[in-house]
Amino acid sequence: MKKIECISPIDGKLLASRDTTSNEALANIVAEAKRAQKEWAKTPLATRKEYMKKFMAAMQSMNQEIIPELAQQMGRPVRFGGEWRGFDERMQFMLQYADQALSDRSAPDPKEGFVRFQAREPVGVVMVIAPWNYPYLTANSTISVALLSGNAVILKHSAQTILVGERFQKAFDMAGLPNGLFSNVVLDHGQTEKLLGSGDINFVNFTGSVGGGRAIEKAAAGSFAGVGLELGGKDPAYVMENADIKAAIDGLVDGAFFNSGQCCCGIERIYVHEKVYDEFLSGAIELTKKYVLDNPLDEKTTLGPMANIRFAKTVRDQVAAAIKDGAKPHIDPKLFPKDNGKDCYVAPQILTDVNHDMVVMREETFGPVVGIMKVKSDAEAVQLMNDSQFGLTVSLWTNDVERATTIGRQLDTGTVFMNRCDYVDPGLGWTGTKETGRGISLGFGGFDSVTRPKNFHLKKL
Repeated sequence: MKKIECISPIDGKLLASRDTTSNEALANIVAEAKRAQKEWAKTPLATRKEYMKKFMAAMQSMNQEIIPELAQQMGRPVRFGGEWRGFDERMQFMLQYADQALSDRSAPDPKEGFVRFQAREPVGVVMVIAPWNYPYLTANSTISVALLSGNAVILKHSAQTILVGERFQKAFDMAGLPNGLFSNVVLDHGQTEKLLGSGDINFVNFTGSVGGGRAIEKAAAGSFAGVGLELGGKDPAYVMENADIKAAIDGLVDGAFFNSGQCCCGIERIYVHEKVYDEFLSGAIELTKKYVLDNPLDEKTTLGPMANIRFAKTVRDQVAAAIKDGAKPHIDPKLFPKDNGKDCYVAPQILTDVNHDMVVMREETFGPVVGIMKVKSDAEAVQLMNDSQFGLTVSLWTNDVERATTIGRQLDTGTVFMNRCDYVDPGLGWTGTKETGRGISLGFGGFDSVTRPKNFHLKKL
C-alpha cells in the first residue's frame, strides 16, 4: 500500500496521511456496491429522498468542524463559512425535482391501441473523482443525484482534501444508508486507472485538469462506461459601456479573487469597453488593494493561501512571463507582506497591456490574477472571448437583456451570465465545451447522465 498525504498550505506541514485502499478491499467494495445497488434500485424514490435528507442533516451537524478543516486542507478563509449554503441549495433542487426528472416520459405522436413511454433506469455503479477546490459542492453534485436515481457510488477524493471523503462517509453512515451503496476509497493513479478499465464502473464523473480528463477517458476506453468531465477554464467577462460599473467592479473582482482564484468558473480575463475602461480599471485596482492575505483560520483574512506550492509557482511564473513580455502590473506585492514569493501565499494581481500571445491570457491560471483588455465593440469582445481552447462560462455586464442574449448566442461556452459570475445554477445544469470537457451535472441533464433510457412499446390486442 502507498501513502496519500495532504500537506496544509497554511504552514507546509503534513496534515493527514492515509494508506491506499488495498486491492482486496477494493474488490470487495465493488462487489458490495453491485449487490447493494440492485436492491436500492427497487427502493421507492420517496424512501431514497428520506435517506438524502438524513444525510443532509448529518452534514449540517458537522459544518462547524468542517469549516476550519477545509481551511487547513486547501486554504479557504473561515470567514466565508465553508460550502454549506451552496451545498444546501443544490440538494434542495435535487430533492424537489427528482420525481419529475426520473418519471416516465410519454412518447410524442400518441397511437391508438398502443402504450408508449420511456422510463429512466439507474446505470449501476457510479464513480466520482472529486477535486479539492470546492470539495463538497462538486462531489455532491453527482453523488446525491446518482443515489437518488438508484445507483451505488464510489468516491475517490483529491489528496489535498482527503478528509472530505471521510466526512461524506460519516454523514451517510449517520443517515443509515444501506451498506455498500456509498464507499469512500483512497486510491493512487494506477489503482484508479485499473478500476475504470475493469468494466465494473458504469459511469465516472471527474473534475480536474485537461490532462487528468484525457487520462480518465483513456483508462475507461473500451469499458463502455459513461464519462462526465469538467476540466480547464479561462472564463472571460465583458463590461459594456451601459453597465452598472460599481456592480461590475464588485462582482468581477470577487469573481477573480474569491478562493484565491481557484474556482472552476472564476474570472481570469476581462474585456472592458473603451468608454468605461478607465473607470472600471481604477475601481478594480482600489478594491483589490483591500484584500487581506493571511492565515485562513483568522476571521480577518479575506484571501488565503493557494492550495499547493506547485499551484502558486504556476501563478508566479505566468505573471513574471507576462511582465517580461510587456504587461503592466497594478498591485504592488509589498501591500501583501504575507507573500514572500516562496510559499502558498500569493498576492492578488491585475495586469493590463496584456494580449492573447501571453500565457496568462490563454492557459488556465487558477490563481489570484486577472488580465484586463480594452475593446471598442461587441464584435471585438466576442472575438476575444471565443479565442480560447476552453468554454465553461462567460460573464456579460449590461442591463440590456436582449443585447446580452444576442452576444451570448455567439459565444462558445457552457453558461452565459448577465450581471453575475462564478455561480452554478442547479436548475440549469453545469456543462462546458471545447477542452472544458463533456457531459452535464445538476439540472435534469444531471439525472439523465446517471440513468439510461428504457423504452416501452406495448400493443393492445
